[in-house]
Amino acid sequence: MGERSGKPGAGAEPETEVTHGETRRRRNKADRGARPEESAFSSLTNHLLIAMPSLTDPNFAQTVALVCEHTDRGALGIVLNKPLPMRLSDVFSQMQITPASEIIAGQPVLRGGPVHTDRGFVLHRPGGRWDHTHKVSETIQVTTSRDVLTAMARGEGPADAFIALGYAGWESGQLEREILENAWMSVPVDARVVFDLPFEERWSGAWRLLGVNVGQVSLTAGHA
Repeated sequence: MGERSGKPGAGAEPETEVTHGETRRRRNKADRGARPEESAFSSLTNHLLIAMPSLTDPNFAQTVALVCEHTDRGALGIVLNKPLPMRLSDVFSQMQITPASEIIAGQPVLRGGPVHTDRGFVLHRPGGRWDHTHKVSETIQVTTSRDVLTAMARGEGPADAFIALGYAGWESGQLEREILENAWMSVPVDARVVFDLPFEERWSGAWRLLGVNVGQVSLTAGHA
């Protein structure tokens, strides 16, 4: 594994890039042919991806990621539990925005993934009208336009908003293969994991949605 920002495969979403399993994918590309997981597509949009304990890639070890979009051309997700050594004030400074208070300026910033780490994604509950917003579900939205940050700096942003820099991307069929290879578990989103739990509790909290104590999960556990 490791951090990569390769180009999407043919037909991939413009913003979806390869970040995991690229070497293995290329090695098997010539002989993989049509696979069962690629012939019966099932979208994981609005699901949480939970890293298996055996996943040791430093970009994704012990992470939980929100799948913001998943089509037959690829997937885009944002890691929810890896704070960066920076604060919202650093983002505001780069954008020449002045925060209204030290409390606003001191909010944490997450590392959303290894691709395009200079791009910001604001995850928030519904509310407000912003220039560029993607609706993940009835309870979760992602906004990428400057206007939402300007509102947050004034203390007038959407409820439970936080910013992540970068994202995780998968090309067509890649995420499905990684799940079959026991890199990830998936579960429908519970907004409490996204907005309410402290960052350091989100990975174990996501496992609890499956009724699992992560400390008892085998490193070689399979999928039902």
